[in-house]
Amino acid sequence: MNTDKIIELAFYTLPALITGAVAYYFFQMHTQNSENQRRFMLRRENQKQTLPIKLQAYERLALLMERISPTKIVIRIAPLSEDKIEYQNLLVQHIEQEFEHNLAQQIYVSDECWTMISSAKNTTIQNIRKTALSTSVSNADGLRETILTNSLEGESVNNLALGYLKTEVKEFL
Repeated sequence: MNTDKIIELAFYTLPALITGAVAYYFFQMHTQNSENQRRFMLRRENQKQTLPIKLQAYERLALLMERISPTKIVIRIAPLSEDKIEYQNLLVQHIEQEFEHNLAQQIYVSDECWTMISSAKNTTIQNIRKTALSTSVSNADGLRETILTNSLEGESVNNLALGYLKTEVKEFL
């Protein structure tokens, strides 16, 4: 008789356990869906807030590329004396200042984009220094003219970096 009671108890307990397990499973799914929905809403809200900041960063980096472009910087910054090395140092100093002013923008762009920007800056400085070391350049005005001539002849690294910036902006818009 004792086994009959155990079997009867099992028949009553088994449906309750199955019902409890199913309820627990559905409760877990509901909790997980709720959490995923909250994360999605939070991510969407963050994107609303960060998109204008990211766009502003891309705008500032585009402006940086324009401002340190050899043609623009030579026109904007006049030599203070006839010494070509002094003028070269002045141009490099302005490029470095522009770059340092926009250094924080790197957190809003991809690593590849920042590498392009940094490479464009370094290549521009290198081209200015190489031109200043040329024996055909005798003074600051000659350096200025040679830089303008050289930058008009070939495609500028600044334009390549600017093109990369535009492509990257189009990807997330």
